[in-house]
Amino acid sequence: MRIGFDGRYVRWDHHDGISRFSAGLARELAQLVARRPDLELVLIVSDSRQIPLLPSVETLLVSSPTSAREPWVAHQVNRADLDVVFSPMQTMGSWGRKYRLILTVHDLIYYRHRTPPPQFAWPLRLLWRLYHLFWWPQRRLLNRSDGVVAVSRTTADLIAAHHLSKRPVFVVPNAADLPSVTTAPRAFASRSKQAVYMGSFMPYKNVETIVRAASLRPEWQFHFLSRIAPKTREALMKLVSSDNVIFHNGTSEDEYQQILNDSRALISASLDEGFGIPLIEAMAAGTPVVVSDIDIFHEVAGEAALFATPTDPQAFASALDQLDDGPTWEALARVSRTQARTYSWRASAERLLDVLDEVGSTRGFGERTQELT
Repeated sequence: MRIGFDGRYVRWDHHDGISRFSAGLARELAQLVARRPDLELVLIVSDSRQIPLLPSVETLLVSSPTSAREPWVAHQVNRADLDVVFSPMQTMGSWGRKYRLILTVHDLIYYRHRTPPPQFAWPLRLLWRLYHLFWWPQRRLLNRSDGVVAVSRTTADLIAAHHLSKRPVFVVPNAADLPSVTTAPRAFASRSKQAVYMGSFMPYKNVETIVRAASLRPEWQFHFLSRIAPKTREALMKLVSSDNVIFHNGTSEDEYQQILNDSRALISASLDEGFGIPLIEAMAAGTPVVVSDIDIFHEVAGEAALFATPTDPQAFASALDQLDDGPTWEALARVSRTQARTYSWRASAERLLDVLDEVGSTRGFGERTQELT
């Protein structure tokens, strides 16, 4: 069986969520496929700069996923004579395809919070907003596939609740690179009284609640690591009543790990998420997480997290107070490390390969309708 992997979302400047998902899965999937003489892997790319960031296997160069040619990209992909193609997004064109297709749904956030990502050009932002005004475009895309991957059980349940696909839905969890899992975490006594936020400043991220919590706990430092627009930073600073809020406006991977290892908590007041990779990264470092009381964070963090009402700054401040107690902090740190180990790119790639085997098989496909868990 020849497997196609859509690697066109891998970024060569810096990873975003979809890029990490693509690169992590592709790396581990290539190793699994290499052990199977009955399988071949072909990476589909749209720019030669993506190739060094992906495994050294056969590649196929096609148009960009944001090209006007995307609805008919299958005519280019057909050249590789593939049996099944996996795309880490749900928007891969399918007109004229001669292979089985698996699409991915990460979340349904933008149906509830319709502000499009600011990095997109205005025509794409307009299309993004129009797309999320109605459910039928998503249904049509997903029903033109042969199978759907959801990155979490929460997302899979939402797909079912909104009747988005008649195709089988499989859960292939998101994951994170966990270099610190195999090293001893820093103890409570060597941690600074600081909380870390890693994520965008989109409205649904609800960063305002964290900033207000910072004003309630001036003895803590709050580090916001991601890049931030000057206007957004200015608006948030107006909410600050102390000097304990630090905007880094971007950090390197090494700096991020160092700050996680130095900090007593990672914090997120997000109103909605498809997964929560920063939670795994923090837990792997033995850093407890204080997060919104929403379904996806319960799924990802389990008993390792302290939960707070998303719009209540006092609830987040009170949760941080619990981390002032050494034994409580150490207990949460141990549970966090254990929870982080349940998520890995290898485990997710193994699940994906099971899905590819099932959907790509010419025997019995379609008879099974239950989700793979």
